[in-house]
Amino acid sequence: MNAYEQHLGKNPANHQPLTPLTFLERAAKVFPDQLAIVHGAGRTSYKTFWERSLRLASALAARGIGKGDTVSVMLSNTPPMLEAHYGVPMVKAVLHSLNTRLDAAAIAFQLDHAETKVLIVDREFSAVMADALALASVKPLVVDFDDPHYAEDAPYPKGERIGAEDYEDLLAGGDPDFAWSMPDDEWDAISLNYTSGTTGNPKGVVYSHRSAALMCYANTIHAGLGKHGAYLWTLPMFHCNGWCFPWTLAVQAGTHVCLRWVRAKAMYDAIADHGVTHLCGAPIVMATLINAEDKDKRDFSQQVTFNTAAAPPPEAVLSGMAEAGFAVTHLYGLTETYGPAVVNEWKGGWDALDKGPRTTKKARQGVRYAALEGLTVMDPETMQDTPADGETIGEVMFRGNIVMKGYLKNPVASDEAFAGGWFHSGDLGVMHPDGYIQLKDRSKDIIISGGENISSIEVEDALYKHSAVASCGVVARADDKWGETPVAYVELKPGRAASEDEIIAHCRALLARFKCPRTVIFGEVPKTSTGKIQKFRLREMARNL
Repeated sequence: MNAYEQHLGKNPANHQPLTPLTFLERAAKVFPDQLAIVHGAGRTSYKTFWERSLRLASALAARGIGKGDTVSVMLSNTPPMLEAHYGVPMVKAVLHSLNTRLDAAAIAFQLDHAETKVLIVDREFSAVMADALALASVKPLVVDFDDPHYAEDAPYPKGERIGAEDYEDLLAGGDPDFAWSMPDDEWDAISLNYTSGTTGNPKGVVYSHRSAALMCYANTIHAGLGKHGAYLWTLPMFHCNGWCFPWTLAVQAGTHVCLRWVRAKAMYDAIADHGVTHLCGAPIVMATLINAEDKDKRDFSQQVTFNTAAAPPPEAVLSGMAEAGFAVTHLYGLTETYGPAVVNEWKGGWDALDKGPRTTKKARQGVRYAALEGLTVMDPETMQDTPADGETIGEVMFRGNIVMKGYLKNPVASDEAFAGGWFHSGDLGVMHPDGYIQLKDRSKDIIISGGENISSIEVEDALYKHSAVASCGVVARADDKWGETPVAYVELKPGRAASEDEIIAHCRALLARFKCPRTVIFGEVPKTSTGKIQKFRLREMARNL
């Protein structure tokens, strides 16, 4: 034993479990009167936010909820969702946020798999939740949330009460001075998020207190969150726990501006009225902002940082966002990496590049987050790095402290995901000479035509350069001669028109002929609740052509 190991062990004075729960505790003590949450006409200070979270924890503890128990929530981007991110883990329980667009069968599967003990339900979703509970084997305590700020012009009416208790009554019976518990170990589970389940049942991704806390620091750095910034909730909080931003904002005592429905006027009003500095979302949210009618737009003086994941936005969208006052940061990650773990770190000199080279730089996913220890592209068979030539395709792999604990009750899938000591993303990409990665496709989305690999992302990038294209997805279609050929599903911008021949000719001007779609189908492109194109739906549609 060397001198640095003698009498220098861990003790309570120098070692505590990492957890994001302490961020809210600090914010409430240091900035008790600072505005924490805006929801409709409601305003909540950090002191009240902390006390309500404690009340929730106290009420859960009184009902026997403790370590390892699952509390599921079916909630919009509203204050109870934020309170659940703290109150549930305060009693060492695990928060399971349900996707609000799931059907009853999918919800029932998750409730049973998670062994849900308590279920908090927004009345907007009570009908589908009632159906799910009828299908599920578990019989959790059901709590209704009746939103007092439900908009008069709501696109969906409130459903019937289905719970045994009311959320506000539950909190009223809780103790605002409740003695909450730090996790026994920072590796303990804090939340459970299910993958989309495009093939078979979804897998339950387990997050730890440690990784969630580290993600908060990384978010603060890479999103450029300053003290008391204002964050608009366009990204669903159920999606990877809102990329950990429900916990992150407390680091800088920022303001959560809640938004139940993503609509152009509501977003512009929030940005102008509440001084919003940051928001996150898919490209569809950007399109909603820049394509909004003039009557729905508002002027604002501050520059707003827009963090986006999924496919890189087309140049026209980036230009439109810049003109509207938004600075776009391109991110990449997965549910298994707590949301974004890769950032396109933009270098000042790139602004002077011509449009083509600048767009090429923008299209890259980027480099690892500060909280991620390893990011590479490998041959998944040999587990050797691919050459950093920007051309050799391999699988994108992650290693570090913001990678999931594993899949709940699924050791086989966990072992496969972590084979060779790296997390296998299933995404195919290349490594550029400067260390920036760029996605080329999901492994299942590569189209093999006449023995040649076609990246669906490359074809989609070409399609997005057509001025009439709002969104698109490209998948393989079986072909007797070529094996597979690309088929494009295209959703046009409102009021715009284009023919199949026009779209194909446009692609031929940008791509090798064999990469161009042979068929173009116009109509609404199916998307997930977070705005991502549902490729599995498109593949199903292509099989029926």
